[in-house]
Amino acid sequence: MVVRVAVNGYGVIGKRVADAVAKQDDMQLAGVIKTKPNYEAKLAIKKGYKVYVPDAASLDLFKKANVPCEGLHENLFSKCDLVIDCTPAKMGADNKKNIYVPKKLKAIFQGGEKDNIAEVSFVAQCNYDKAVNKNYVRVVSCNTTGLCRTMGAVDKAFGIESSKVVLIRRAADPNDIKTGPINAIVPETKIPSHQGPDVQTVLPIPIETVAIKVPTTLMHVHVVFIKMKKPATAQDVKNVFANTTRIALYNAADGFESTAHLIDYARDVGRYRYDIQEIMVWEDSIYVNGNELAYIQAVHNESDVIPENVDAIRAMFNLCDVKTSIEKTNKSFGIK
Repeated sequence: MVVRVAVNGYGVIGKRVADAVAKQDDMQLAGVIKTKPNYEAKLAIKKGYKVYVPDAASLDLFKKANVPCEGLHENLFSKCDLVIDCTPAKMGADNKKNIYVPKKLKAIFQGGEKDNIAEVSFVAQCNYDKAVNKNYVRVVSCNTTGLCRTMGAVDKAFGIESSKVVLIRRAADPNDIKTGPINAIVPETKIPSHQGPDVQTVLPIPIETVAIKVPTTLMHVHVVFIKMKKPATAQDVKNVFANTTRIALYNAADGFESTAHLIDYARDVGRYRYDIQEIMVWEDSIYVNGNELAYIQAVHNESDVIPENVDAIRAMFNLCDVKTSIEKTNKSFGIK
């Protein structure tokens, strides 16, 4: 079976999801939905993607700008099996109610939506099987995905008795010129912050989180403290991370002293858009004292959730098992 996929919203996440779907041999990108005839729409057309619009007003904008499109999104929805909703946060619920449910379309939502929008909140290596044959799946946020990958690996290997995480959050995506702060550090004063409960929609682990927003656009950084159920050594933890997919170990001693160095490395090795789908753990930060573990990781907020969207499609149509899906997706991204 080849799943016909529509991408609703072609921005930071949507354009990456569209590219990822187009690479898969068991999926077909039926088209993307864009509201404005800007450079992103023009690049999508240049790539050969079919671009649709959500309403008559957008259609008029495309006509005035002399940018071709395929017409209204109803035409796209009649030609697809599933929609990946990458619209701005909180729009997904209305789209589900007004479009996807009436048209009996399966849909994947992103982490900006509340967890009750879907039957499952999803991270492939944690709960792939729970999404099998489901109609509505929510791929959790970049931060939640990052925590689930590494903490899920620790929980599987050693168990987690308790945990606390400090999230140092980037302020905005690199193309966002409207969001601050410019010269401030902004704490999320509600403790625990929302990321902990979001992790628990995927992993049933005890977790408390604190979030702080800082003026950078490159990556998030997490400082993780875990009390494990079993004692371990730092090398034990390193071995677990090294043998867990979509986690990569890097050392400050090799020059990876900051998120800027990680991004620069991604550029140098030829990562498209300098995307880093893996969760980057500083190996030399891993500290263990008996059953107490600490480590620092970086999350590329623009790209770490993209593989999860691809794997969610395979689960929802029961195309293959989790191992096969992750291997196929990783190969398409060049993830080793």
